[in-house]
Amino acid sequence: MNNLLRSLIPGALVLPLSCVAYADFLADSKANLKLRNFYFSNDYRDRPGPAGQSRIEEWAQGAVLDFQSGFTEGPVGVGVDAMALLGVTLDSGDGRHRGSSMIPNKGDGAADQWGRLGVTPKLRWSKTELRYGTLLPNLPVITYNDSRTLPQTFEGALLTSHELEKLTFTAGRITKATGRGSTDRTGLAVSGGTRQSDAMVLAGVDYQIGEKGLAQYYFANLEDYYDQHFLGLQNTWQLAPGQSLKADLRYFRTTADDANKSAEGRVSGYRVGGFTESADGKIDNHLWTAALTYQVGGNAVMMGYQQVSNGSNFVQQSQGTLPDKGAGASSLYIYTDRMMAAFNRAGERSVFGQYSYDFAAMGVPGLKAFVMYVKGEGINTATGPELSEWERDMGIDYVVQSGTFKGLGFGWRHGLMHSDIDPNQVQNRVFLNYTLALF
Repeated sequence: MNNLLRSLIPGALVLPLSCVAYADFLADSKANLKLRNFYFSNDYRDRPGPAGQSRIEEWAQGAVLDFQSGFTEGPVGVGVDAMALLGVTLDSGDGRHRGSSMIPNKGDGAADQWGRLGVTPKLRWSKTELRYGTLLPNLPVITYNDSRTLPQTFEGALLTSHELEKLTFTAGRITKATGRGSTDRTGLAVSGGTRQSDAMVLAGVDYQIGEKGLAQYYFANLEDYYDQHFLGLQNTWQLAPGQSLKADLRYFRTTADDANKSAEGRVSGYRVGGFTESADGKIDNHLWTAALTYQVGGNAVMMGYQQVSNGSNFVQQSQGTLPDKGAGASSLYIYTDRMMAAFNRAGERSVFGQYSYDFAAMGVPGLKAFVMYVKGEGINTATGPELSEWERDMGIDYVVQSGTFKGLGFGWRHGLMHSDIDPNQVQNRVFLNYTLALF
């Protein structure tokens, strides 16, 4: 069966390569089926949440068929990757559904199923690879969201080069996104924006310092919204056998671009939501974060501080306020991007701490748990005093290590948020993950 799949899938995807020697294309190809069963519940407690709902509760099954080819022989190798994503609604109704939370809308309720297909041709020469098509970027300036049944995906081109020792160069142009609870592609935007940007252009370098140090610089331009510079510095020190200390420093500078610079452009929809100093939706923000993690045995304690400047909220691309509500959900490259809040509001100063434990240290490999607390204060408002919010998250994960169900993963997340701005919320997520290797 595996040999049959190995012959059929590449053949269906690479007919244009039939005249090219593609022995490595076949020999190095692999495919797997990723299954995720996901239950999601959000209780807004003392006041209604979006659309007057007091509760969101949904259950769905997701499947991702992921094929990755090798490369053809020769100085320039050619390959192709493909993803087929399918979500099936198991339970949602009685006013408990909200589109983009996890399941797309269909009429007044939830869709019975949803899916999409992504294909990514790729080229490789020397130590450089160019990919064009469906992408799952995980970079400081753009990070895909994978916190529900199906992942968010992007469309565009991404080049990664390792030609220089210890240095990785990345560049790309991203034009479209499809939300985790959607089948429709949209352009890019920011939270609060209602107009689509044509593209994000990005470039950056990662430079390894010593054995466990990393220096980063990235730049991204989200056309008509912002220019963003990122500086990052990480290092891990081995203090003793089984003991280490990690430091992580991050700084973002984000300023207005083109349409967001002009009053006319902002009025037309190229604006950021939340507080801005001139109450005009213009992007102008500094954000910096410092975090320390001390690990001994199975214990890890992380403490950190984050500060957002007064000009506007910190932003990265987000489709949540575009007319297609199913395009919502994005991830920010900050420690405080949690289950319900991101602590990225103008003026917000946050302290955070996390304790995690790996039970492998007690002879139970595959079992991990954590608890995290974030407190944000000094949030700017247009009409009143500075506001605050806090969130406490906890979770547990277990992956079966042997036997019939080896590789089956179980996870639970519980979050509690109190806010002067948003409704107080209690959220639970329960999920099962399993990856079946096809070849």
